[in-house]
Amino acid sequence: MILAFLNFFIGPFRQRSVVNEVPVYTGKDLGVTYSPAKTEFKIWAPGATEVRLRLYDTGEGGQATFNESMTRNDKGVWVIGVVTDIKNKYYTFQVNRDDKWLAEAPDIYAKAVGVNGKRGMVIDLKATNPINWNLDKRPPLKNFTDIVIYETHIRDISVSANSGIKNKGKFLGLAETGTKNDAGQSTGLDHLKELGITHVHLLPSFDFNSVDETKPTDNQYNWGYDPLNYNVPEGSYSTNPYDGNVRIKEFKQMVQTLHANGLRVILDVVYNHTSDVQHSNFNQFVPGYFYRTNLDGSYSNGTGCGNEVASERAMVRSFMIQSVVYWAKEYHLDGFRFDLMGVHDIETMNAISDTLHKIDPTIFIYGEGWTAGSTPLPENQRAIKKNVPQLNKIAAFSDDLRDALKGGWSNVKAKGFVSGAPNMAESIKFGIVASTQHPQVNYALVNYSKAPWASEPYQTITYVSCHDDNTLFDRLKISNPDATEAQLIQMDKLSNAVVLTSQGVSFLHSGAELLRTKQGVANSYKSPDNINEIDWSRKTKYEAVFNYYKALVWLRRRHPAFRMPSTKMIAGHLEFIDTANPNLIMYRLKDHANDDTWKDILVIINGNTTAQTVKLPPGNWDLVANENKVQENPLNKGINKGLIIPATALYILHN
Repeated sequence: MILAFLNFFIGPFRQRSVVNEVPVYTGKDLGVTYSPAKTEFKIWAPGATEVRLRLYDTGEGGQATFNESMTRNDKGVWVIGVVTDIKNKYYTFQVNRDDKWLAEAPDIYAKAVGVNGKRGMVIDLKATNPINWNLDKRPPLKNFTDIVIYETHIRDISVSANSGIKNKGKFLGLAETGTKNDAGQSTGLDHLKELGITHVHLLPSFDFNSVDETKPTDNQYNWGYDPLNYNVPEGSYSTNPYDGNVRIKEFKQMVQTLHANGLRVILDVVYNHTSDVQHSNFNQFVPGYFYRTNLDGSYSNGTGCGNEVASERAMVRSFMIQSVVYWAKEYHLDGFRFDLMGVHDIETMNAISDTLHKIDPTIFIYGEGWTAGSTPLPENQRAIKKNVPQLNKIAAFSDDLRDALKGGWSNVKAKGFVSGAPNMAESIKFGIVASTQHPQVNYALVNYSKAPWASEPYQTITYVSCHDDNTLFDRLKISNPDATEAQLIQMDKLSNAVVLTSQGVSFLHSGAELLRTKQGVANSYKSPDNINEIDWSRKTKYEAVFNYYKALVWLRRRHPAFRMPSTKMIAGHLEFIDTANPNLIMYRLKDHANDDTWKDILVIINGNTTAQTVKLPPGNWDLVANENKVQENPLNKGINKGLIIPATALYILHN
């Protein structure tokens, strides 16, 4: 009993001491450095008594053709050179620690792997470059608030039988042009161009653990939030997972084609946890170092996935920075979305931002400003929503606006502003000003945040739905069981009409523009294709909805008043007008806001379930958007009196 008591209290201090005593290597050459004359292998394993390198001819099976001990250098680094051309050979390391051999594994910095990622691969990265890769350029971007993000999944967007895409569920599927559904409407990449978005956000596309790459015909599915090899593309999305070169080249081809078509690419990164803590690559080299623990020595679980990565530790921070830099440089990526960013510490996130923005100041960084459970990382160090002002050029998702629009996440039956729920208007206004300081927002009445948390509007991701939880259309069905389809469609359209006319950075969930359904399945992370796939026949069935979304995106991109780049500009040019109706919001974007060609823009949002008569401010107003259409050529001109706004509708006028 006494021993257990002592272990409980002394154990954490012992572990902290070990962590503090771990030597830190500041070089940037860990991993594999290939040349035809010599390949150098260098890994960090400070507690090891011996480390062996093995070479194989294949990515799985077979016997090692090379099995040698490595040499210990300073700072916990082990090194070995192979003086012959071993291009396209596979390798593993094995660490002996306390007279125990840990599992064979590729290094944590591995840039290429064999099938299922169990062995690293020695490659010539230049040989994986597509033709004219050196000429690939990021599409132009002036301000972060000009961004319209479209979140999708490599498999979802192309795997449907009616996608017209040949390489279904593959990186190359998103690089195909000219694809059409059965009605001849654009799909895939051409659909994204038609919709008008600026950035494609890819759900995790690095090498994850849950899909067996040796069984491509089994139609396995996963979102990919279970990291295995952080610096390697996922093999199941390639046409040949056995050859480590193929997935790299095909990922680059996808990025190159998206860039050539005016679309930037964002990668969803998951540094907050690993899929299998005991067998993770991290724990095969320095057991325990990469993870946080509770006072009793158990792994802490701020991610809800059984473990959390200790981003605040020097070698973890270094790994994260080097990883995103590698993706940005080698794959020409334009942005990163950090899963459960709140689990990471502020210092690490700012170091990542500073490093990436030295490469290119237009790289966009954002993440979830929360954790999924309790974490030993002190709250004042976490990259959570309330600490966004301490983050440098990093954005967070606005769950304030999301849940105000459609209803709270914890109760799927709860209604939101678009369903006529009361007491949501101030939270909607908070979202409209992108979580910034505005003199006309009563922060005490905002649903979650009682103070502005974005220093500048580009720090707010304005959205109403994403891959998590029910699709927007499904959620509205659940919370409004008696509504007709026509009423649900108006709720859906109003939700993203608010998103696309609010300040901040707009974010759309893939398929929302087609009233996407997952048949009521919320957490579809491993559900089959028939739940997750984009059904391209819905573009035909709901063509009017798609056209409405497309027109809203077009309006936002054409009129800079909807995407002001600074808090000061929003406070000076966005004016709320009292309507004396708690579910009727009206505001004016005035005086050529952000150099808009329109002098004054009037936005009226009716969340009531009945039509409302609105008295307009003095002047002659031209109507350019109603509940069904958005167009530059006015739907109605010279309106100067009252205006009837239908239920569940957003109207836009200008003079």
